[in-house]
Amino acid sequence: MVIRILPLFLCILILASCSSGKKAYVRGNYYDAVMQSISRLRQNPDHSKSKETLRNSYPMAVEWFETDAKNQIESNSPDKWRNALLAYEQINNMYEAIRQSPGALKVISNPKNYYSEMGPLKEKAAEELYNGGITFLMKGTREDAKRAYLQFAEANRYVPGYKDVVEYLDKSKFEATTFVVVEQVAVPARYNLSGGFFQDKVEEFLNRNYPDQGFVKFYTPQAAQSMRLARTDQILRIQFDDFSVGNTTIREREETVKKDSVKVGEAKVDGKTIPVYNTVTAKVTTIRKEVVSEGLLSMIIVDARTGGVLTARKFPGRYEWFTTWGRYNGDERALSQQQIEMCRRKEIQPPDPQSLFLAFTSPIYDQLIPAIRSFYQNY
Repeated sequence: MVIRILPLFLCILILASCSSGKKAYVRGNYYDAVMQSISRLRQNPDHSKSKETLRNSYPMAVEWFETDAKNQIESNSPDKWRNALLAYEQINNMYEAIRQSPGALKVISNPKNYYSEMGPLKEKAAEELYNGGITFLMKGTREDAKRAYLQFAEANRYVPGYKDVVEYLDKSKFEATTFVVVEQVAVPARYNLSGGFFQDKVEEFLNRNYPDQGFVKFYTPQAAQSMRLARTDQILRIQFDDFSVGNTTIREREETVKKDSVKVGEAKVDGKTIPVYNTVTAKVTTIRKEVVSEGLLSMIIVDARTGGVLTARKFPGRYEWFTTWGRYNGDERALSQQQIEMCRRKEIQPPDPQSLFLAFTSPIYDQLIPAIRSFYQNY
């Protein structure tokens, strides 16, 4: 079934990528119609449907964005300059796309652009975004601080260094960020085991998936102390509530096996030597040694200011190592080849306790990481 569906799916993708843009034009989505037709003309400069679509949709798209920009400027919207700028940027996008397509240039030989008008608009948009950022920041909530940061960042993109926007970027980022101290409680020393590898994996995940540009930041207690972290919002506490390593069980199972019509010797009858067949038996003992290691990890996230528990989860892990060997009494010919090989095996020793500890923590890690990701996905 997969073999039939996959080519069909690929065909749909190819057809979508090779669209002339006519469907988008009919729906009134003139910008997409322009961009799709240009894309097709890059592949086939003489594609007639794409030429027709571009010829019809381009003036409609330009008129749409020009009208939208004008309406935005004349409105009382707090984002009017930014929205007008975005409209003109779409016209510039079409301009650049046409210039990079010889086939499209044959249809639209003199595409329009608004680069000369962008400078003053960027100044006005930067002021608008800067003022909006200050308004959000004054509301005093973390979510509003995030909105403020995004406003300041966009203002700085339009006019780098606008007023004291860099200072406000730092301030809003600080107010928007949730600072989390991660306490990973060490494995008790009496077990002579190290949880360092597990802890390092957790820290590696946090550092890799929550970089500086995000709005949540994780620190070890040592890092928080050394850098004199100004504020701790949450404490993420991870510890093993209980675990056991190397619980060993040995089980033996006996069975009697038989095989009929096995040649057990020869006899002379009337002067002739003939084979003698009989049933042979053996008692087979199968020995299975199991070494089970398991544990329970708890994850608790606490509000550092109130001490309230924000979430609490527990994650079990288990690893079972085993080996089998055997012995027999009786006639080896009664055994199957598999039983013969088993009886020739010797007992092997299990992995060392540290390896067993790491083995049962692996499924725990696979549960812990999605739980952390789920809790902080909206931060």
